[in-house]
Amino acid sequence: MMRFPATRLALMLILFMVPAGLLADALTGQTEQQATNWPAISMFAIFVAATLWITRRAAQRVHSASDFYTAGGGISGFQNGLAIAGDYMSAASFLGISAQIFASGYDGLIYSTGFLVGWPIILFLLAERLRNLGRYTFADVASFRFAQAPVRVFAAISTLAVVIFYLIAQMVGAGQLIKLLFGLDYVYAVVIVGVLMTCYVLFGGMIATTWVQIIKAVLLLGCATFMAIAVLASFGFSPEAMFARAVEVKAGLAADGGASPEDAASAGLSIMGPGGFIKDPISAISFGLALMFGTAGLPHILMRFFTVPDAKEARKSVLWATGWIGYFYILTFVIGFGAITMVASDSSFLAADGSLRGGSNMAAIHLASAIGGDFFLGFVSAVAFATILAVVAGLTLSGASAVSHDIYASIVKSGKADPVGELKVSRRTVPVLAALAIILGIAFEKQNVAFMVSLAFSIAASGNFPVLLMSVFWRGCTTRGVVAGGAIGVSTAVLLTILSPAIWESVMGNASAPFPYSSPTLFSMPLAFLTIWLVSLFDRSGRAAVDKSGYDAQRFRAETGIGATGASAH
Repeated sequence: MMRFPATRLALMLILFMVPAGLLADALTGQTEQQATNWPAISMFAIFVAATLWITRRAAQRVHSASDFYTAGGGISGFQNGLAIAGDYMSAASFLGISAQIFASGYDGLIYSTGFLVGWPIILFLLAERLRNLGRYTFADVASFRFAQAPVRVFAAISTLAVVIFYLIAQMVGAGQLIKLLFGLDYVYAVVIVGVLMTCYVLFGGMIATTWVQIIKAVLLLGCATFMAIAVLASFGFSPEAMFARAVEVKAGLAADGGASPEDAASAGLSIMGPGGFIKDPISAISFGLALMFGTAGLPHILMRFFTVPDAKEARKSVLWATGWIGYFYILTFVIGFGAITMVASDSSFLAADGSLRGGSNMAAIHLASAIGGDFFLGFVSAVAFATILAVVAGLTLSGASAVSHDIYASIVKSGKADPVGELKVSRRTVPVLAALAIILGIAFEKQNVAFMVSLAFSIAASGNFPVLLMSVFWRGCTTRGVVAGGAIGVSTAVLLTILSPAIWESVMGNASAPFPYSSPTLFSMPLAFLTIWLVSLFDRSGRAAVDKSGYDAQRFRAETGIGATGASAH
């Protein structure tokens, strides 16, 4: 049984501990290296030691593919809800959204709202059906009544694309954030994140990953709650007083910059209304669609619904996750405005040019220092890194599952793979994905990778979500339809992202982008649905008849759960 090597290896790394990153939409530029933050490193070392102990215990319980992929289906709805929240509440949510609110005020809520409103879609449309139809990956659901090979190949490619783009963003953010929070080198950060996530997933599987995510969620929620209460307490628990002070600070900063009294007052009031962040309504709608429907297509999120014993617990998972995530985004709103009132007005947190010391995404970190001094600053910094470890562990596991279950077991072995062999393939895939993430993270160090997070959501919304929805709810859907529609949606999302200003101008250095909008989802997602409908409608093949005839059996199992995979005994 694999126990000590992983624990010993990762514990050695604590000596060089470096924390990590951030979804790239929250940390996109070069940052300045800070002095070594020993309190943060010490607290992070404690977190790593605790989670490695959990990984060692979890390794003793991983005896089968079911244990590795889904924790044997033995996670409760409450636990899974916390784990989903931990998987979903990224460092971008904590640092990036609070920084966006710090900069733009009310407009920053577009992130919070977009990330949150996808959950009711999952609750009412997919959660119960996912648990009843699937076993390990969302491809189990999408291919339930279709030809296995083409649908699973598409699902695996789409899953790996989302995972890789997400991992690159995490790794680049890790390296940049480390210089801000811990004062250690970029490469150290990227390597340590890769090695630790390998230890968690390789030896502990979904059991360890789940508990890492739960611990991270509790730490992040507790940290954000304390910060929000401290901010509100300084204004007598009056949000109105906090907003008024934020407007006053913004107006004062504008006046100090040379604005007239009228313009300064207008600048102050602008943070209380929409319209300054995304001025183009097409981009705003498209971006919102990506956040809403992309959530319902993220493979590492969908995979969590197979960790509970039945559909009832799956629904509970979404209810708990929605509650925790919604509560967290309320806290980020308070933290963002609190940073305006307590950080923007304090010269000790500002550089000579008036910008935030260390970069624009340091708003929440500086607020932690203002509230609780160096000790709380160290704690918040450690929590920020813990968020990255939890997210990359879930991503890596979903990528490994796509290779071992969807490609090796279902296609190469035609569904007759030895469970032990399938588990070996999955475990061998984990270090490969980690190595790839480390290499790409280092390669993209000096690139603005903000588009990768948007692209990951766009791929999920334009490929995975239409395929899932149409395969589960439309009798007339066929194998050819879902494969063609999914492929068209994903390729269109990728192509339009390349042609958008984020890559065409910012990365490639061209003059004017052929596609002027920030997100392709408004165009790529409807095109995917349309393609699925048209191709299925005109599909007269023998396979199409089989696909359509299997709908009644699929619907019966989806709605009753009879025949669904149960939890493993431990």
